[in-house]
Amino acid sequence: MFHCLRSAAALLFAAAMVFPVVASAQVAPAQANLLKINWGVPTADYYALYVAKDHGLFKEVGLEPNFFFFPSGAPLLAGLKSESLDVITTGMATVFALGQNIPLKVIYWSLDHSAAEGLIVDPKSGIKSFKDIAKAKAIAAPSGTCAQVSMVLMAQKLGMKYSDLNVVNIAPPLYNNAFKSGSVQAGIAWSPYSSVLQAAGYPIVNWAADYSPDGGVCPGLTSVRANFLTQHPDVGLKLVQVHAKAMDMIAKNPELAIDALVKYLSVTRDVAKHVVDQELSRIPTLEQQADPKSPYSLSAKGDAGLAHKLLVVSQALASVGTIPAPLSAKVLAESIDPTPIQRYMKGEGK
Repeated sequence: MFHCLRSAAALLFAAAMVFPVVASAQVAPAQANLLKINWGVPTADYYALYVAKDHGLFKEVGLEPNFFFFPSGAPLLAGLKSESLDVITTGMATVFALGQNIPLKVIYWSLDHSAAEGLIVDPKSGIKSFKDIAKAKAIAAPSGTCAQVSMVLMAQKLGMKYSDLNVVNIAPPLYNNAFKSGSVQAGIAWSPYSSVLQAAGYPIVNWAADYSPDGGVCPGLTSVRANFLTQHPDVGLKLVQVHAKAMDMIAKNPELAIDALVKYLSVTRDVAKHVVDQELSRIPTLEQQADPKSPYSLSAKGDAGLAHKLLVVSQALASVGTIPAPLSAKVLAESIDPTPIQRYMKGEGK
């Protein structure tokens, strides 16, 4: 499976490097004093990143990112392995990267995907909550994603086996047709697809916090290639600065986030507003990420904070054979770097 994933990812990444049309169109002209970075991002609801990009916040801290947008997180792995990408913002691809011993440093949460991840059902199915999931003849949840993790955790919560459920490996953009044809009666979808499906008449009967621990275990993270961070030790702090400023701008004017989603994801304004309303208050603050007692903490060790969430994710994926083995405590400790946020919280770069 990993060989196929790497091969497909390599082809997609190569295509993106040849045709970086979307990314390159808005990159500022190269200047000698700007540090150029290649940044990989799946097409998802990372509106703080889009706001920072469109408002020139990277240039303000001396960075010139060249963005490469992908249809999913998988192609990022090829870019990391070849060292063609320096920074990534993604969800489950982080777990796959660490599982393949790609040296990464996670430096901050960009989003909590759990906030807008939900169980979507056909209103004719008779499924009123996740407790009725056995009524579904087929459940949509793509392999290697937060959706599959949630199905594993849901089954565990109900005292069932994952294998007792007929989980269908299809992508959320295909859910609407699958529901219409009767191919599936339920599915796990994240933003913006959960909002799109709800608008199409398929209710969200539960959110991730109802069926997974700690309020959800689907972090959207920004990470830097370890060697790149070693070569440029201040880049982590600079990225945190940009994220903090973008989040401050959005807090003062949420319309910026809505506009960004309409632009980058081609969703309706109503869907974009629903996404922002559902997610914005759940994006971990830098204070929460710096707090060792927070469930979003980058500094907490073992059975707490981000390390614990990633461990739960990797255990769930390993239990159904999607990855060979869970991430070890050692790998997690070495891969999560709270230093940039800690430096920022002490006043550096403010």
